[in-house]
Amino acid sequence: MSCIAKKCGIRFQPPSVILIYKEKDKTRRRVMPVRNFSQFSDCGIAAEQLKNNPRHKAYLEGVSLRQLKKLHSLLRGHLRGESLAESLKKTQQEETIDPEEDMNKLDDKELAKRKSIMDELFEKNRKKKDDPDFIYDIEVEFPQDEQLESCGWDVESSEEV
Repeated sequence: MSCIAKKCGIRFQPPSVILIYKEKDKTRRRVMPVRNFSQFSDCGIAAEQLKNNPRHKAYLEGVSLRQLKKLHSLLRGHLRGESLAESLKKTQQEETIDPEEDMNKLDDKELAKRKSIMDELFEKNRKKKDDPDFIYDIEVEFPQDEQLESCGWDVESSEEV
């Protein structure tokens, strides 16, 4: 059975993940109920359990674990009484990286999360050989409008020698 996932979403009442997929030439919908999930549940564990469930495993191969975690966090926000806009905003803040943030002060779990977000963003923006606008050897001339300034450390080191 070869299923190609097209869309994945969530339904709040009753709590379930909905998958639109294509099988052979037909587009189908699969509703997977989210059981034993409360406002205090861990979204990562719930997403892994759903993805590894033998009944749904074949259908969820094309859906990333990150997307399932995001859907579960939206569901958790709904159970906490947050609106959909508030939950989406909170999820978006968790998924973005602040360039001014000092990553040296993060614990291992948070650092791994930030690195996975950066890896995913890199792969999304990366130019591959098969892309139509891929150029193998790019040569760029940088304009030098002003005269180059010499660095202070460079001058001092030449005087000491």
